[in-house]
Amino acid sequence: MSVVHETRIGPLYLAASGAGLSLVGFTEPETDGPDDEAVLDLARQEIDAYLDGGLREFTVPVDLSGTSGAHRRVLAGLDDVGWGSTITYGALATKVGLPLSDSRRVGGAMARNPVAIVVPCHRVVGADGSLTGYAGGLGTKRTLLDLEAADVMLF
Repeated sequence: MSVVHETRIGPLYLAASGAGLSLVGFTEPETDGPDDEAVLDLARQEIDAYLDGGLREFTVPVDLSGTSGAHRRVLAGLDDVGWGSTITYGALATKVGLPLSDSRRVGGAMARNPVAIVVPCHRVVGADGSLTGYAGGLGTKRTLLDLEAADVMLF
């Protein structure tokens, strides 16, 4: 069963399994399952701290077992795209061993990222640096990138 977490960027839907956080989404999921309250509590704390500018790296465990192996591989390519950094779809494709021409495949994996923000698909931009699709909307993507571009920590 997912829970709604109200944040400064709007409501986020969260779900967690015993293995970790399985959903951070902008729309209510169609299916529900049991949730691990300890994981959800940590996720809420870390998401709030991140959005306040006080957390740069999430420690909450993530459960991507519901994601296909190909998409998991692309999402794993974001592991070292840290706070304040971006990567293009094409560069992420080549980083995970796909041809540059598979940048659309990378876009598909980003669109299906079940754990937005924590698995930072908002850091993936177009080849010219432009903002392209984001499940939370381009305004939210801009807000997250601007937050990470800030020189000062906001508490």
